Amino acid sequence: MSKSKIMVIDDDVKSLELMEAILVPRGYEVITTNNPLQAVALITVEKPDIVLLDVMMPVLDGYSVLSEIKKTKQISNIPVVMLTALGFELNKELAQNLGAAGYITKPVELAELMQTVSRVLPLSK
Repeated sequence: MSKSKIMVIDDDVKSLELMEAILVPRGYEVITTNNPLQAVALITVEKPDIVLLDVMMPVLDGYSVLSEIKKTKQISNIPVVMLTALGFELNKELAQNLGAAGYITKPVELAELMQTVSRVLPLSK
């Protein structure tokens, strides 16, 4: 059985390294990018099973990236979980309205991350 592939998009390199350090030992293949402008193209090429997407990024925020993912036919079915320091209901509601499969606030708690990944991964199959 092949590993599930998770793409992490975050402008903060330390956050990318942390996610990789958490997910790789648990058997996931992890692809990271800190460039939200290239994210949709990379998702189209890599076809991850799930995307973990930061909200607050310069140039293009996570909501805009999520919108582009959902508008792009080849990848619109890939579940996206938003990662953000913005824990307000309004932000969660916006993410859900745009099609996010989950919403995790930073700092990310390991148990919540793993539960969310386990819950959302079957949606990609």
